[in-house]
Amino acid sequence: MVDALTSGAEESQVSAVSWAAILAGGVAAAALTLLMFAFGTGMGFSVVSPWSDAGVSSTTFSLWAGLYLVVVAMVASSIGGYLAGRLRTKWSGVHTHEVYFRDTAHGFLAWAFATVLSAAVLASATTQIVGGASMGLAQAAGSGAGQSTSPIDGYIDTLLRADPSANRNSQDPTASRSELARLLTSSLRDDGDLSAVDRTYVEQVVAARTGLSLADAEKRVSDVVTQAKTAADNARKAAAHLALWLTLSLLIGAFSASLAATEGGGLRDGTWNSRLRHG
Repeated sequence: MVDALTSGAEESQVSAVSWAAILAGGVAAAALTLLMFAFGTGMGFSVVSPWSDAGVSSTTFSLWAGLYLVVVAMVASSIGGYLAGRLRTKWSGVHTHEVYFRDTAHGFLAWAFATVLSAAVLASATTQIVGGASMGLAQAAGSGAGQSTSPIDGYIDTLLRADPSANRNSQDPTASRSELARLLTSSLRDDGDLSAVDRTYVEQVVAARTGLSLADAEKRVSDVVTQAKTAADNARKAAAHLALWLTLSLLIGAFSASLAATEGGGLRDGTWNSRLRHG
């Protein structure tokens, strides 16, 4: 009875969480994640760049890129979790099952810290993933409508490409571009189409600016709006697929880190072989 009380008193003096080991494992996992993302970007496997403001190319996302995200999460999280388990403080007088739980928790916390740290570095990419999944091309167009570097400018250029034989009219071209950009941006953001009134107006502006006949202007407007809607829809779908693969990779990373931490902790205490025999 005295021994049990003594061991309990000794245990209460030691924290159940070894934060130094968790931080060490988390930093290692985050560094390996960035390293493997950089390598994957060079090899064409990864769509998420580890460098600030590099963003994400959701439209080029592929199955191999998704699998590579899973591999990155598995490898980096396993190593980080193993380090967290191996470097943690040894707990004396603690039941084997409790030690197993604590090792698992240390691996999970190391993964969580690495995820938060990586997300801070990949903030630009994360923002574009969420934005692409929700609005796709329309979000980018909305932030840059009327500016010289908006993604919608390519479609406006197509709409207002003048016939070489036509004379330029006196209408302010900047005002026309800005107005058409707002109309297209609004329709793409709402995942809809131009209203009948707006479409008629756009066709009239295109005809006046380019010198095309009204019928040719109607055809050009229909073709460009279809292209813009297809591009926006593809961007939304690709970004949604990327978000699902990232979710899967995070779940696998959490499991890998937790499992690896139990191995690291078992080797730290010299109980791993006995665990395998009893398992």
